[in-house]
Amino acid sequence: MTDTVPSDDDGLALNRALWDQRARIHGSSPTDRFYDVEAFLAGRQTLYAIERELAGDVTGKDLLHLQCHFGMDTLNWARLGARVTGVDFSPAAIERARLLAERAGLEATFVEADTQRLPAQLEDRFDLVVATYGVLCWIADVKAWMRGAAMALKPGGSLVLVDLHPAFQTVAGLDPLVVDWPYGGGEPQRETVTSTYAEPDRTTPALDTVQYPYSLGEIVTGAAEAGLTTKHLGEHIATDLDPRGILRQGEDGLYRLPFGDSHLPILYSLRAESPGPAQP
Repeated sequence: MTDTVPSDDDGLALNRALWDQRARIHGSSPTDRFYDVEAFLAGRQTLYAIERELAGDVTGKDLLHLQCHFGMDTLNWARLGARVTGVDFSPAAIERARLLAERAGLEATFVEADTQRLPAQLEDRFDLVVATYGVLCWIADVKAWMRGAAMALKPGGSLVLVDLHPAFQTVAGLDPLVVDWPYGGGEPQRETVTSTYAEPDRTTPALDTVQYPYSLGEIVTGAAEAGLTTKHLGEHIATDLDPRGILRQGEDGLYRLPFGDSHLPILYSLRAESPGPAQP
């Protein structure tokens, strides 16, 4: 590829090709460490404590899962009692999600759409909008993403977002510590991908991608400008997952990112609410 800056539509097309590829690969191999479909069908819970605690009891609630991939987490929310809708821009992912719902015997709706341009049919329909792990780095316009989430919420509904912390995303490796990604700014970062986080040792056909770095301030400001009020903002230095496969696991089983005598945060968690119903 050339060094020209890609347009937002160019980045969207490149990234859709990557996630189409990953939707076909993920969960299709017994060596996949992230997506064990058979275990899921047998009842394995794939959600982590952070998002479950922020969402609270979802029984009987309408839940929209943004960037749902092939639906495994979406369907786990359904198992917890929510009425679920998943959105993803990858047609391959949506096709697999519908098949997985059928195999699991779970009710779910899956919609193919760009989360920066959510369809009007989703407006004011959801008690919760949820997005987790590897979300906003694929989004060219974080403000449009936040406006879409706010649009989909009922009055008084909540956005629950758990994602890789911008400080963690700057780190390329440990021993020695190498930092090679911007902290925020939203400028497109081009990269050629030849593997997947689900199976790090598996080589995949090379695809060009575009990612976008956002600071924590830019993310929270985007939520505020969309009319959402932040009720919780957490920064997590010890987690029970290593989302990029580069961290050290301690004797307590948790992963940390060492930084001198301290640690950098690995994840952040955000809960933001839409304005409540008007008072009579």
